[in-house]
Amino acid sequence: MGDRDQNRFAYCALFVLLVASVLFVQLLPLNPGPGRLPGPDIVLLIVFAWTIMHPNLLPIWLIAGVVLVADLLLMRPPGLWAGLVVLGCEFLRSRWNVLRTAPFLVEWGLVAGLITALILAKSAILGIFAVPQPSFGLTMIHLVVTVLIYPIVVLLAGRMFGLRRGIGEADGFGTRR
Repeated sequence: MGDRDQNRFAYCALFVLLVASVLFVQLLPLNPGPGRLPGPDIVLLIVFAWTIMHPNLLPIWLIAGVVLVADLLLMRPPGLWAGLVVLGCEFLRSRWNVLRTAPFLVEWGLVAGLITALILAKSAILGIFAVPQPSFGLTMIHLVVTVLIYPIVVLLAGRMFGLRRGIGEADGFGTRR
């Protein structure tokens, strides 16, 4: 049991370190000029990839905290994106039994639909409260780029960090998942 807890702690620490390094790179003033196209939401992709591969590996409070810190650092409305990402993660966790045996294209399609729903929900909520936001075209470019980068994030998570889809793993109570 202690070995498994250490392994889980190591993956949580790796997750925090990875997200921190992504946020660090995003905050660097590499191209400070106007006219820059929006890039993908790498933090969201990392969270979704890890949630699908091992839903019990990252606690939901850690996901919420990391995305909330990302909201604060990237000057987004605090908590809105974090709350939506938590809802998306719980949606993916509830479908883990189906996704663990599904082909990758099904997983990619589900994640693409979920990312689309989350981005549109965020835009709608910001629109209701009259918060200034990027144009619809830039939002759609951000959406498309984020969805297209998802397979690369999954491939890197599997190759570099040893994350694989767990099939037939037992949880803490001995129940097969």
